[in-house]
Amino acid sequence: MVNPNVSSQPKICYRPIRPSDLDILEHIHGRLFPIRYESTFFHDVVNGRDIVSWGAVDSNRSDGRSDELIGFVTARIVLAKESEIVDMLGYDSARSDQTLVYVLTLGVVEAYRSFGIASSLIREVIKYASSIPTCRAVYLHVISYNNPAINLYKKMSFKCVRRLQGFYLINGQHYDSFLFLYYVNGGRSPCSPLEILTAIVSFMRSGFKSVAARLCRSGSRKISRRAKCKESHSLVSATPNKRNVAVECSGYECV
Repeated sequence: MVNPNVSSQPKICYRPIRPSDLDILEHIHGRLFPIRYESTFFHDVVNGRDIVSWGAVDSNRSDGRSDELIGFVTARIVLAKESEIVDMLGYDSARSDQTLVYVLTLGVVEAYRSFGIASSLIREVIKYASSIPTCRAVYLHVISYNNPAINLYKKMSFKCVRRLQGFYLINGQHYDSFLFLYYVNGGRSPCSPLEILTAIVSFMRSGFKSVAARLCRSGSRKISRRAKCKESHSLVSATPNKRNVAVECSGYECV
């Protein structure tokens, strides 16, 4: 049942998707999405083969389907350096051990779309990604005409970083896609030109200060040496004794 009657007081619970969810998961995908997924995809989801997932159920349903999925999200971990958004990440995020979480599918049956289920499912993904020390971001694609999804991700502080022309091919027609990104664990975008310029100016300023300080110290030493030389020369000129003159001049040459 894809569009069940909502209970008078729905109690939405979230749990991992299980093998027993296979049929309903495939059925909901078929009803919600214009894209058809291979059977292997659903088997991978319910068996947790390289895919993580969460399902939403209404435990207060009175039709005997209190454990039937009414919403879901599926995602997988990918290496940052092999992803399509590696250029959207800072230097550290492109290291060989850095990862990302890519959202594959997200859906809620129509009757339950006013309960914040989609945002709760995405928060589960963000929480999961944040628990992985090497993960730097969550990212996903949204078809360009899906305004409710676009507004949802913007509301959740995802950044729309790119528009991909003709990304989807549906029934022989191409549609654009927006790429959304949410940074976690200190992940960040590469420095902007302004940030780079600011860093260069700051570096140059610190360099100039260092050079100026060295020159100042060097100048102080030279002044000190000149003062000593003048003092020595005064002593030599004021003393007619040749022995004293030799001693004072010898001292001056060693300085």
